[in-house]
Amino acid sequence: MTEETYRSQIFLGRQPILGREQQLLAYELLFRSGPVVTGDQIRIEDPAQATATVIANTFTGLSVDETLGPYLGFINVDQEFLFSDLIEALPPTTIVLEILESVPPTPEVIDRCRQLRDKGFLLAIDDVIEVDDAYRPLFELAEIIKVDVLNVDAGRLASLVEELKPFGKKLLAEKVESAEQVEQCKRLGFELFQGYYFAKPTIIVGKKLEPSQVSLLHLLGLVMQDAETSDIENAFKVEPGLTVNMLRLTNSVSNGLATRVTSLRHAITLLGRKQLRRWLQLLIYTNPKKKGKVDYNPLLPLAAMRGRLLELLVERAQPRNRELADQGFLTGVMSLMPTLLEIPMPEILAQLPVAARVSQALLLQEGPLGRLLQLALATEKTEAQAVEDALRQVSGITVELLEDCLRQAFYWANNLGREQSL
Repeated sequence: MTEETYRSQIFLGRQPILGREQQLLAYELLFRSGPVVTGDQIRIEDPAQATATVIANTFTGLSVDETLGPYLGFINVDQEFLFSDLIEALPPTTIVLEILESVPPTPEVIDRCRQLRDKGFLLAIDDVIEVDDAYRPLFELAEIIKVDVLNVDAGRLASLVEELKPFGKKLLAEKVESAEQVEQCKRLGFELFQGYYFAKPTIIVGKKLEPSQVSLLHLLGLVMQDAETSDIENAFKVEPGLTVNMLRLTNSVSNGLATRVTSLRHAITLLGRKQLRRWLQLLIYTNPKKKGKVDYNPLLPLAAMRGRLLELLVERAQPRNRELADQGFLTGVMSLMPTLLEIPMPEILAQLPVAARVSQALLLQEGPLGRLLQLALATEKTEAQAVEDALRQVSGITVELLEDCLRQAFYWANNLGREQSL
C-alpha cells in the first residue's frame, strides 16, 4: 500500500456523546492514524499531516451533513495539528476541538487555544485524571472537561469533581463501561457521557419490557411470518403511538416515494412487506410520547448505521443475493437490542422467527453475516488494527468498497427521524 493510496482514503469512526437523559448530543470522530488494510505497511513520517489529510478528505468527501447530521463533532487535536492552518478551515459551529492530554500547556499553546476560542470554536480538554496547576489556564478556556472515569478510582472521583467544579465547565464522563459508573457520575453532576457502555451490548437478565416493546416484538414476528395486513393493523391499534413513530420514520428517509405515507395501511401497501419490516426493526429504538411526539433513543442512529452498512456490503459483494442483504440489515439492527431492551439475545431471538444464519451471527458472530458484523463493530473502534483484522475474515470487500458503504450508511442513518411534523 503506497502513501498516496493511504492519503486518498477516508476512514473514521463515531462514538456517541449523550446527555443525562441518554439523548444523543454529539459524536466523537475517531480518525485513523495508519493504514487499515492488509499487505505492506507504510511509515507515516508526519502523523499531524496524515491526520490533517484524513480530516480534509472527510469534510470534502463525506461533508459535515453526512458525517454528523444535526449533531456536534468532537475532533482530537494534538500539538502539531493545533497550530496547523487546516484547523481554522473546520466549521466552528459544528466542531468541538478536543485538546489531547499529550499537548503541553505552554504559553504558546494557551495563546493558540484562546485564538481558536475567539474564532468561535468550542474547546474540550481530554483525559483529565487530576487537576494539575499547569493546566488551569486550559481549563479556564475550555467549555468541556472530559474526565477519564476508567482511570480514576471510584473513591477519588468525587474529590476530583469537587476540584473541577470551581471552573464552571461542563463535565463529560468518558470511558464509561458500566451502569454503576453512569449512576455515580450523574450523582456527582456530570452532564455528558461517553463510553462502550452505550455502544456495546450489556445484558441485564430479567428486565420487564415496556408494553410498546412487547407490542413491537409481536409486530415484528407477525411481519416476518408474512401475516395478514388486517392482523398487523390490529396489533398496531393496541399502541397508537407506535403508528405515529412508524409514519415519521418512514417519511424521514423515503425521498424516493412519489407521495407521503399517511396511514399504516398506506405504508403497508406502498412500501411492501420488506420495507415495512425494515421500519419495524428500527421502530423498536423509538418511544411514543404524549401528544404524538417521538422520543428517539440514541442507539437508533448506531443501530441503523450497522444495519444499513451490512446491507450495503452484501449488495456490493453479492449483488444477486437480496435475501442475504435483507438479513444483513436485520442482523445489524438487532445487534444492539440487548443494550436497548436489557435482556439477553437468546430471549430476544426466541420471540422472533429469524433465519439460522442471522441467529448464528447474533449469538456467535460466525458465518457470513457474523463476519460482516465483526467488520461493522471494528469500524466503531479506535484501533485501525481491528478493521484490518476484520477485513481479513471477509471475501469480496475491499477497503475502497468499505469506505464507500460507510459514507452511504452514515448519510442514511443521519437522516432518520429528521421530520418534525407529519
